[in-house]
Amino acid sequence: MKFINVEIEGLVIIEPNVFEDNRGYFYESYNKEQFEKNGVEDLFLQDNLSSSKKNVLRGLHFQNPPFSQAKLIKVIQGSVLDVAVDLRKDSITYGQHYKVHLSGANKKMFYIPKGFAHGFLTLEDNTIFSYKCSNVYNKESEDSILWNDKDLNIDWGVDNPILSEKDQQSKSFNEYLSLF
Repeated sequence: MKFINVEIEGLVIIEPNVFEDNRGYFYESYNKEQFEKNGVEDLFLQDNLSSSKKNVLRGLHFQNPPFSQAKLIKVIQGSVLDVAVDLRKDSITYGQHYKVHLSGANKKMFYIPKGFAHGFLTLEDNTIFSYKCSNVYNKESEDSILWNDKDLNIDWGVDNPILSEKDQQSKSFNEYLSLF
């Protein structure tokens, strides 16, 4: 596996070693020893899976402490534009975002540590999105920031995504008082 640190500290793109032949492919998507050797030491407690049609935008979601979550994300089928926003108030990249294209074809994974909001836009119908979480879901700790917040200035590449009612009513970045 190749671990690539990006310009926002803590975010990591993981490129697995993929073995393909006439039967299909095989790759190891998680190996605790390899992840720890590369600085990802979270114990993952919950796996989640979603399926979405094209232009569905989910996010920007996170859980506040003490139920904050690190996430290990991959796309099994289809593709997404995946976005992480730094909510760590003492970070030099506070309020900045990072975008990565994840797909079933490129098999890249994206590690997002605690202290980030997360969202994704599906780029194809029947996209299957999978992620591991370092903590269990807790409704009272759930929070979100508006996907098109003018201060975050995220270019999603779509004007009218398909949104949940909750995501349409999220707070602005400036309304959120970071607990990270």
